[in-house]
Amino acid sequence: MGLRLGSRSPNGKIPAVKAVAKMQPGRGISLIDVDEPEIRPGCVKLKVDRGSVCGTDLHIYQWDEWSSGRIKTPRIIGHEFCGTIVEVGEGVTDRKVGDFVSSESHIVDLDDPDLLRGDGHVARTTRLLGVDVDGGFAEYAVIPESNARLTDDSVPGSVASMQDALGNAVHTAMDGPIEGCSILITGLGPIGLFAGAICKSLGAKRIYATEIADFRIDLGHQVGIDRIINPLKEDVLSVLKNEEPNGVDGVLEMSGHPSSLPLAIDCVRPGGRISLLGLFKQNNQSFDLNKLIFKGVRMQGIVGRRLWETWDQMHWLLTEKGLDVTPIVTHEMHFSEIEKAFEVLERGEAGKIVLSF
Repeated sequence: MGLRLGSRSPNGKIPAVKAVAKMQPGRGISLIDVDEPEIRPGCVKLKVDRGSVCGTDLHIYQWDEWSSGRIKTPRIIGHEFCGTIVEVGEGVTDRKVGDFVSSESHIVDLDDPDLLRGDGHVARTTRLLGVDVDGGFAEYAVIPESNARLTDDSVPGSVASMQDALGNAVHTAMDGPIEGCSILITGLGPIGLFAGAICKSLGAKRIYATEIADFRIDLGHQVGIDRIINPLKEDVLSVLKNEEPNGVDGVLEMSGHPSSLPLAIDCVRPGGRISLLGLFKQNNQSFDLNKLIFKGVRMQGIVGRRLWETWDQMHWLLTEKGLDVTPIVTHEMHFSEIEKAFEVLERGEAGKIVLSF
């Protein structure tokens, strides 16, 4: 899927539209004119309403080791967005003009055997919007029909734009029981904050979290987390053993911090679960494997959203269970302010930043 730089021709054959793109290797991002994308078979064309800036976008902006080895420039970025369908391609049957949809970032071949057996979230044909193909930080975007997820009108646009990220938290939290359970969330980045709100809406008995940043601690209280422990000020394990002497029912690991795995194994009850979403900078981590085995703990790696079970769960949470994640949206700005958005993220002064298109 090639990016075509736009030029507003007098005859108006292909109008140019604005897009946020990575144009060349190195730090930074560009606001450019590109040709308005043309519809393709099996796809829908959206008039983009809002987009949500993700940590992946920040990696691309900073041009770190991962992004420099993965991104082929030029590339329109953005994989969290929502909008209204304005055109449908040949073969599209389940979406129509006027539908309001949110994006699923994992593009998977419809005949992929992983998808067909219910494991589409780990499908080997996966390509990522805004990473491997052009994304949605533009006035218009064309995406596969199945990636355009119908979204209820009652869902605020700011929340609709970040359902891809919210789905990570739904997948992690609902990997095991929540209602009536004690849950520990390690790390209150946006996904950890989402998880706190989800556990609250699902009736967790008590929600604990670890976090060192005052800004995120405040957001954690706003979404209903009962007890937030700052590891720089308190001994987390001692606090948890005092308040949950039998152990917590589940741990949602969101931080990727080396201390999180030993903590999770020590504080989870026998027969409990540990759900791992956070990515570790060092692939090799040390923990007591025998303790994990003898406690009968279930440890599950979590990636993306289950296609399409997680989206159904998310719809249910937002429309029937009163899930409210609006406190996590700390900034809303026009997409032309994308440089400012990245500056705020780098300073660690944001939950989720939502761009208006």
